[in-house]
Amino acid sequence: MDNPRKRLCQRDKESESETDQLYFNGYASIEVHEEMLMDTVRTMTYREAILKNQELFKDKVIADIGAGTGILSIFCIHAGAKKVYAIEASNMVVQTQLVIKENGMDSKISVIKGKVEDIVLPEKVDIIVSEWMGYCLLYESMLKSVIHARDTWLKSNGYLFPSTATLYIAPFVDEDYEDRLGLWEDMASRYKVAMKSMIPFAKKCISANVELKQLMMEDIVAPPVQVCSLAIHQVTLHDIENIQQNFEFKCYGWNRVHGFSLWFDVEFPGNIILSTSPFTELTHWSQVVLYVHEPFQTVQDTTIKGKIKLEKGKQPRDLAIQLKFAVDDSEMKEQLYDTGYWTTGISAVISPDR
Repeated sequence: MDNPRKRLCQRDKESESETDQLYFNGYASIEVHEEMLMDTVRTMTYREAILKNQELFKDKVIADIGAGTGILSIFCIHAGAKKVYAIEASNMVVQTQLVIKENGMDSKISVIKGKVEDIVLPEKVDIIVSEWMGYCLLYESMLKSVIHARDTWLKSNGYLFPSTATLYIAPFVDEDYEDRLGLWEDMASRYKVAMKSMIPFAKKCISANVELKQLMMEDIVAPPVQVCSLAIHQVTLHDIENIQQNFEFKCYGWNRVHGFSLWFDVEFPGNIILSTSPFTELTHWSQVVLYVHEPFQTVQDTTIKGKIKLEKGKQPRDLAIQLKFAVDDSEMKEQLYDTGYWTTGISAVISPDR
């Protein structure tokens, strides 16, 4: 079963309904829920945000968008909510209902199967809770569903959890990169077959894909730049369908830069922050890394200027990422990345021609 957060292959002529069906089928599998629930940073931050805002939840009506196993709905009842509508479009709803009943909350939590765009709630809600963030913040396009729910079902004085989201970019170094290319040089000593000719193709594949990698703080070689900051109460579909941001980095130290990394933070009422930054604890989101065709050398105060653009990809829930950059006074370079292909390193590299 596809994990919708790490789906590697797309069908070129896949319709939006087919994409949705495959997406929701992925959330009906156990693997994605194991991954999310084992991410204690994610889950405990949501729990903290809800329980520390008990005054907002007490005796209120809540909508949980993309309820999954129902854990966030249960947190809302723990915080004193009067009623929760747990909305889940996948067949996981069968298990959601069992979990709700197991916790003795079936009288307070109503599980509703369907896309939030298609369902009708019996009343307006005071708070919308959702863990909608995908890789690179906007992959999966679930924020669109939250916007629909907000505009349709949230009271004018209602709250959103999370309430803001911010995406960052920074150049990074990868000590494993040369080892990946060195694999092809090692073929001669390992199998007595020369394969150095594969190196240009390997570099092409690595730089065509969007990868997920857990970076360390020392891998980031310049202060990050904000790509966008979204106020979930106000953000529109137009705002998230074409995000563009210029950037300028002043590098520190002597480094060989391999590309650019993206990560996000979200904030809840009460200044509670969930971060996927390489400067904080590991989450299942890791960081998104965009390798450049040719790594480049930097020294103290080397300037990297450029622009990043994120827009809808070939398929409805994908992202297309355009990156332009120049190092000091060099010529501007441009690369395109399609998030229909996600890789996680050497064992998952996919040919850009597939």
